[in-house]
Amino acid sequence: MQRIMIRHRRALHALGVTLLELMIAVTLVGLLMAVALPSYHAYVERGKIAIAKRDILEISFKLERYLYFKNAFPDTLADLPDTRLDPWGAPYRYLSMEGAKVGEKRKDKSLHPLNSDYDLYSMGPDGQSQTPLTAKASRDDIIRANNGGFIGVAADY
Repeated sequence: MQRIMIRHRRALHALGVTLLELMIAVTLVGLLMAVALPSYHAYVERGKIAIAKRDILEISFKLERYLYFKNAFPDTLADLPDTRLDPWGAPYRYLSMEGAKVGEKRKDKSLHPLNSDYDLYSMGPDGQSQTPLTAKASRDDIIRANNGGFIGVAADY
């Protein structure tokens, strides 16, 4: 038994690895992971926001084509040929302004409606939203505003 222990010590000594060096290496790897993981998650989140912005733009084009052929916007997004989910797994939200009540329309910080034709948005990473953009639940929404002049994060509008 003692011979085996001596052999293992010699093998580790031959490799030049001590317990202290091994602990330092593990600590350094842990520190690098602590720095890298938040950066990676932020990168993934920016990618999802870009996908949502692209989807909203594509859905807007489909809504405009629908308007061109039917002379009215659809009642729901289900009337379009391609219904999709946002990158966080929730359906995109749509509201035509033709039959919308004042309390249903999305509003900016001055409480003016964002659009005069239709509202189209994703509820963002938290999956929650409220009508005014100033509400905390709405700050991370990906919105279409100014009748398509702005597509992006509600906090940036």
